[in-house]
Amino acid sequence: MSFTRACALADLPTDTAISVDLGGKDLVAVVNTAEGVFAVRDRCSHADVPLSEGWVEGCTLECSAHGARFDLRSGAPLDPPAVTPVPTYPVRIDAGEIYIDQDNPIASQEN
Repeated sequence: MSFTRACALADLPTDTAISVDLGGKDLVAVVNTAEGVFAVRDRCSHADVPLSEGWVEGCTLECSAHGARFDLRSGAPLDPPAVTPVPTYPVRIDAGEIYIDQDNPIASQEN
């Protein structure tokens, strides 16, 4: 696995998302929740807008464009209009720093 530093955990308050460029094909939305830190592709599979501009609630991220919600654990769409999952990525936290492995996405599962 090829983990890349995304940001400091202290810079990502709970229930927020930020967009990070890890040098891969796509930007990554890094999301801090009470349940943990998650990483998903930062593009809604329905509207192709940044998911990091949406709203965090529990383990879900809601797209700001049309309200599609995604499960942060699996990438599965929970509400229309999205029907296609978004890729999720392994996350590691070490010494207060968040690292993402964008090269080895976790298999997305449809709900």
